[in-house]
Amino acid sequence: MKVVIIGGVAGGASCAARLRRLLEDAEIVMVEKGEHVSFANCGLPYYVGNVIKEDKDLLVATPALFKKRFNIDVRVRTEAVAIDRSSKTVRMRDLVSGSEYDEAYDKLVLATGAAPLKPPLPGIETEGIFTLKYVTDSQKIRQWIETKNVRKAVIVGGGFIGLEMAESLTGAGIQVSVIEMLNQVMPPVDFEMAEPVHEHLRVKGVELVLGDGVQGFEKTANGVAVTTKGGKKIEAELVLLSIGVRAESRLAEAAGLKLGERKGIWTNEQMQTSDSEIYAVGDAAEIKDAISGTQAMVPLAGPANRQGRVAADAIAGKKTVFRGVQATAICKVFDLAVAMTGESEKSLKRMQMPYEKVYLHPTDHASYYPGAHTLHLKVLFSPDDGRLLGAQAVGAGGADKRIDVIAMAIQKKGTVYDLEEAELCYAPQFGSAKDAVNMAGMIAVNALRGDAPIYHWDRQLETPQEDTILLDVRSFSEYQKAHAPGAVNIPLDELRGRINELSTSSEIHVYCGVGQRAHNAVRILRAHGLNALNLSGGFQTYNAYRSANMKGSSNG
Repeated sequence: MKVVIIGGVAGGASCAARLRRLLEDAEIVMVEKGEHVSFANCGLPYYVGNVIKEDKDLLVATPALFKKRFNIDVRVRTEAVAIDRSSKTVRMRDLVSGSEYDEAYDKLVLATGAAPLKPPLPGIETEGIFTLKYVTDSQKIRQWIETKNVRKAVIVGGGFIGLEMAESLTGAGIQVSVIEMLNQVMPPVDFEMAEPVHEHLRVKGVELVLGDGVQGFEKTANGVAVTTKGGKKIEAELVLLSIGVRAESRLAEAAGLKLGERKGIWTNEQMQTSDSEIYAVGDAAEIKDAISGTQAMVPLAGPANRQGRVAADAIAGKKTVFRGVQATAICKVFDLAVAMTGESEKSLKRMQMPYEKVYLHPTDHASYYPGAHTLHLKVLFSPDDGRLLGAQAVGAGGADKRIDVIAMAIQKKGTVYDLEEAELCYAPQFGSAKDAVNMAGMIAVNALRGDAPIYHWDRQLETPQEDTILLDVRSFSEYQKAHAPGAVNIPLDELRGRINELSTSSEIHVYCGVGQRAHNAVRILRAHGLNALNLSGGFQTYNAYRSANMKGSSNG
């Protein structure tokens, strides 16, 4: 059997190595149009910022290693330009010599990846504007920084690469501006969860231009001027485009293969395309969302590697299937980590899927042990049976641990009841006896059982209700410092003696700092026959929603 693999990074390289371990006698050819295979593209921003000192450290495996260890024929600087399905051949072009030849296959794997978006804006080809996909891109950017003595950079796009580059460039002593067309950075998470990231970026000296897109670019004496649709003009010596990617599906489309709803290459659960002899993996493949069952494209290394293994198994005759993707991911933003898994509230609304949510702001480990930091956590779940739908976490520590736990619970069709009972590691340096994951489950379960119903600030702020009391149970000094408009203050420790000040016919929306005191207040009030609900996440979550309402679409 001869297997040709087009693309040699995460999905393609994983498929090739797995296939050799399964089929010793197969002929395996892997082609890559770039100069390197199996490189750590997630490490590219850190090489640009000189956190990773040597570019060779980005290379996980080389063509020579693939040949020596796996007996795989790897050809770099080789582009697949056409597929002839009837003859089962691929037209290859040697990008060094320009010569072309046909390569026959029995099975073909498309791991063509995704290309950075480069919209046709005026001046887009101006010198000093870069994208970041290959090791060679990072080398060019690093060389540009050194030779041009870059002091100011503009990053267009506030996603994973954009924020990682913002950190790396700032660490290299470069002033950074991030322009994001949406009203928030890190689009996969919900706005209120991105607010702590906005604050942290500004503290670190990053200028945020939110809710404003780029109008065009023009060359200046020292570099590039970026003009936004809102009329802002920023001059810099370096511009990085990081506004998303599109699947490299043109080769597949030209060969008559079926594309999915999102223009990725359609695949089944064994990564087969509409041609049973051709497979697709990685960023170019359109796969199933494990939670909603809808079609999805998730350009992440973890799923790409797993898809490569599934395709290799299928070629070798195994019945392994790809169960779908949850989009579990994490991004380091200076001293914070932003982590997520499953659906966001935005995506659930878009799909019109019923959901409930809870917020909490515990410390990442026992508060009495030195070094504890606030961890912001949001968990989304079904209001019917408590099935977990998604989670987001932001914090200086512990965000990865909590999201990993919840991601596995989601994979096993777990519920908030499972989180309530989860048995997790505890020592004061690592967590609390009631871990944040347990607490999220307890809050959600209390709401589902009716023991402590919850309400949410977005509804409170957007659709104020008549005959509703907004009750602040923090201390009087906290209330005086700042409080939600219209709130009355009865500190928790005074509540039992002042219940007669509250109307028994009104719905009472209770809040405190993060939700814990409000929970106790709700239990007291409901025990006295009052209809009380806890505003989930307390005043911390209120501040995030207030930002969304007040300045969500303005420039930072």
